[in-house]
Amino acid sequence: MSEKYYTLAQLGWKTFFNQQLTLDDLEQTKPHRITQVFRNRLVVLGEDGELNLDLAQYPNLQGTTIGDWLLVSNNAVDIPVILERQSVFQRKSPGANSHQLIATNVDTAFIVSSFNQDFNLSRIERYLALCKEAGAVAVLVLTKADLVNQSQLDEYLEQLHDLQSHLVILTVNALDSESCQGLFDWCGVGQTVVLLGSSGVGKTTLTNTLCGLQEKTAAIRQDDNKGRHTTTSRSLFFAVSGGLILDCPGMRELQLTDCEDGIKEVFSDIEDLARQCKFADCHHHQEPGCAVQQAIKAGLLEERRLTNYQKILSEQARNSMTLAQVHQKDRKFGKLIKTSIHSKKHRIDNF
Repeated sequence: MSEKYYTLAQLGWKTFFNQQLTLDDLEQTKPHRITQVFRNRLVVLGEDGELNLDLAQYPNLQGTTIGDWLLVSNNAVDIPVILERQSVFQRKSPGANSHQLIATNVDTAFIVSSFNQDFNLSRIERYLALCKEAGAVAVLVLTKADLVNQSQLDEYLEQLHDLQSHLVILTVNALDSESCQGLFDWCGVGQTVVLLGSSGVGKTTLTNTLCGLQEKTAAIRQDDNKGRHTTTSRSLFFAVSGGLILDCPGMRELQLTDCEDGIKEVFSDIEDLARQCKFADCHHHQEPGCAVQQAIKAGLLEERRLTNYQKILSEQARNSMTLAQVHQKDRKFGKLIKTSIHSKKHRIDNF
């Protein structure tokens, strides 16, 4: 990336970000986008090329992630400013009471799944909820169709079409650029696409194909039908069509947080049925007059779908509540520090 120069429009700059700038910003800073995230530094790209920002020097950037826009001072001394995000992909950090940013300022998400052990409707529903909450377009990309016969393929596709109306579903061979041509509709100049999915489904191979990169994935292992690529960090690449592609490390666990609206939109069919239940506080188990259970008995709704809806809705409520409690604790601690400093200053003044 550093060998070429790009316009802000090519880097994904939009009116949304431009409207945040003041006259001083326009005169004294230049926009840069985070293209790589490492433990101790960020790589950012602007019209003048690439910069490395030391996180030890700029601790305010610790909470940034791939895709963020920064205003970097022309004098290289002032602290970079983080612009408001147009979209945010985040999840609960595995094993921690905090959230983890996945990507920001994304237009489209390719949810990548494969026709092997990875294929899981409930997991796909999680990714769809994540996309809805972020306000990004979701495109379901299915790889490794050669692992199943035509009847199995048709069965898979039928299940997927029942998940969400108007869901775009594309089947590709990640190694074949011709097979991936349909994906370029979302990869135009200035458009940012994030690839989401488990490890081994072909995200990196797909990134290489879309971006015309030479690196290839080794042959698929027979025991688990997975390739040998493992993405360990997040990076932005340019697609041959001009868009920006973000390949994320595979996620073994996707626990949702602050995602209630996205969940309810993905499961709008259950939400609509719930409003028809006899009791407003119906839990959709054995309550009389439950429209949701009636739909299941009539074959209009899968019990699996209801179970997943209840599971992730409860999960996100628990995760979000935990985050709120952490924030409340931080605010109380901040007030305690301010009180302590004020008290100390008062004692010194009266000494």
